[in-house]
Amino acid sequence: MFKNQPKGLIAAALANMGERFGFYIMMAILSLFLVSKFGLEKTPASIIYSTFYALIYLLALAGGVIADKTRNFKGTILIGLIMMAVGYAIIAIPTPTPVPNLALYLTLTCVGLFVIAFGNGLFKGNLQALVGQMFDNKEYKDSRDTGFQIFYMFINIGGLFAPFIAIAIRNGWLQAHGFLYNSDLPALCHKALGGALNADSQEKFVQLANEVSINGTPGDLQQFAASYLDVFNTGFHYAFAAAIVAMIISLIIYVANKKKFPDPADKKADSAVVEEIHMDAKEIKQRLYALFSVFAVVIFFWFSFHQNGNTLTYFASQYTDLSVLRINLGFTVLGGAEIFQAVNPFFVVFLTPIIVGLFGWLRAKGKEPSTPKKIAIGMGIAACAYVLMALGSMNLPSAKEVALMGSLSDAQRVTPLLLIGTYFILTVAELFISPLGISFVSKVAPPQYQGIMQGCWLGATAVGNQLLFIGTIFYEHIPIWATWLVFVGACLISMFTMLAMLKWLERITDK
Repeated sequence: MFKNQPKGLIAAALANMGERFGFYIMMAILSLFLVSKFGLEKTPASIIYSTFYALIYLLALAGGVIADKTRNFKGTILIGLIMMAVGYAIIAIPTPTPVPNLALYLTLTCVGLFVIAFGNGLFKGNLQALVGQMFDNKEYKDSRDTGFQIFYMFINIGGLFAPFIAIAIRNGWLQAHGFLYNSDLPALCHKALGGALNADSQEKFVQLANEVSINGTPGDLQQFAASYLDVFNTGFHYAFAAAIVAMIISLIIYVANKKKFPDPADKKADSAVVEEIHMDAKEIKQRLYALFSVFAVVIFFWFSFHQNGNTLTYFASQYTDLSVLRINLGFTVLGGAEIFQAVNPFFVVFLTPIIVGLFGWLRAKGKEPSTPKKIAIGMGIAACAYVLMALGSMNLPSAKEVALMGSLSDAQRVTPLLLIGTYFILTVAELFISPLGISFVSKVAPPQYQGIMQGCWLGATAVGNQLLFIGTIFYEHIPIWATWLVFVGACLISMFTMLAMLKWLERITDK
């Protein structure tokens, strides 16, 4: 798998691991944090979540423009790493809960999120452009797709550990202050403090308050609600702080290897080994048309795929039996809806060698699909994941009904295997699309537009992410099984549109 790969590939991937660690910290806990910290309903929390993830990718376009204009790719990447660390530091500072001034503290959180997103924009697309230049060398030209899959596998190692560390910090902080974790309690605590509990949810609140109190039955339930929220969310703040450590490690790796990396701003430096690509204006236009066509199509895919940090996380918290996932480590207990965010990076690391081997076997037989066809196949695979979710959710009550009940008992919830199976299928789809999409852009983009086209790929992802909150609106207002069918439709639209453009895209790619 590593044969005929450029030497700097793994170092670049390791430098990207801190960003991926922070990405999965956010994916695991951001939506839940916004609800538990500020008492927001799911839809407003999802709007903030989707805007943040849209900015992560949209600002990559700005980062590409900055790098292309300044011709300082490596410096731009370095500043991006530093800004991300600063952003996580802003959010990691513990503030009181319940918040005494909602506007002030929510604004502070949003400022931190923006700093992270802007730093990510300076970092992400430009590092991908740097990796893409490694394959401009004729020696590695035929290894581009495999190389980007390896790159994608290694950066996800950071994401594999992030949810476990976030859960351990949050649950450990709870336990150190005399509480156990319960995913339903923060919302009930906010309702209790606001006097909004009905008879059923009041009974559930009292039951859960007794269950999580290590030092005995709480006497004052109002005081319990305030204390539980404060400890719960302080644990979340410290979980964000773990991302700062990861960013510092990535910064050290990047600085140590900076001189070894190629520089997309300096094509002439490798003139002895890089094949110069001369394009006339007509070919440049054709390539740009092809790229923007693919960018438009993948919006529907990302709108569906990135529900893993949004509606799928809410589903894990409200509908999934988490009791079977609890692991006693002596000092704390691992368990919570966030744990499912480790499933995707685990499967990325586990499945990448298999997918790479499959494509290698097909290549040896002369039957390997083109990169655009691989992307189309991935979209069809993603649709299958949401078909599974729809089938597994057929007999579940709606989100509104669950809110009125307070929460479901473990017996009423579904097995974690439903989400694990869904994430498995979605990860296979991701490996057909995300690394190969990056490879497609680096292959098709004219040399003078490498940075900005990588930014546009991420910009298309941004548009899909900005639409994530629409999934939450469906989640809260229609049957759960019907929500998943919306994403089935979005993935199928993407697949059939890609297939309709396939021959044209293959012609452009082969030039």
